[in-house]
Amino acid sequence: MFPANLQFHVAPYIDTFVKWITVNWGTFFSSLSSLILTILLQIQAVLLFIPWWLWIALVAGICWYQGRRLLSTAGLVLLLTGIGVFGLWEAAMETLAIVITSVIISIAMGIPLGIIMAESNRVNSIATPLLDAMQTMPSFVYLIPAMMLFSLGKVPAVIATVIYAVPPVVRLTSLGIRQVSATVLEAARAFGATPWQLMSEVKLPLAMPSILAGVNQTTMMALAMVVIASMIGAGGVGEHVLLAINRIAVGKGFEAGFAIVALAIVIDRLTQGFARRWQPPQAG
Repeated sequence: MFPANLQFHVAPYIDTFVKWITVNWGTFFSSLSSLILTILLQIQAVLLFIPWWLWIALVAGICWYQGRRLLSTAGLVLLLTGIGVFGLWEAAMETLAIVITSVIISIAMGIPLGIIMAESNRVNSIATPLLDAMQTMPSFVYLIPAMMLFSLGKVPAVIATVIYAVPPVVRLTSLGIRQVSATVLEAARAFGATPWQLMSEVKLPLAMPSILAGVNQTTMMALAMVVIASMIGAGGVGEHVLLAINRIAVGKGFEAGFAIVALAIVIDRLTQGFARRWQPPQAG
């Protein structure tokens, strides 16, 4: 046994800090919660307003435009149709609304932070271990502070999802900018490019494949976290999975799991298609 006199627990200090934040910053978190909920409900309303058949047609059109592959397009159509056949279309749109909201917030936070990390070695050295900790922390842990600060419902689900999903877009934005050729940068400076022009017209366009890969990974992680966030009232398909687990309903669990997998495959194929369009042409 580890000696009791050498043990030290930080849990009481963390609990005290969270309580202090809740008391002194309650108004701020309430306003932030209202803003996020408004954005989420607007996105959800748009997703539910568009007819299911139009969604399938849009996905098929985008997939066909990206690759001109009949089997791939037909596969995505069948996956989306399967969600509706299992009666989970509305739940899938609720899940997708949370994912979209979380990804928008993650991109708005992650890309600027990635740019700062790429431009400052000091910020990079500080942020890298924090990102390592965020990616190795069990995903269930993020539910606790989100629930304490924002109660139950969709808003804490979005907050927990953002914290869990933001590291990939930060890392890959920084990596993409750092990998821009020094020769290209020197040529741009020789033509009189300002630091802003260098970033907006040289670094970011050349780093875009890496940035879009980060967006793809962030989206996949957000979708995974949304299922876990059903434990704090996120709703959507994750709620069906949770109910199936509680009731040991294998069939219902399979249907809900299929809906999540279908959403993941469709989102992954579409985002990868967009990323490929930014890839530089291959020599030869």
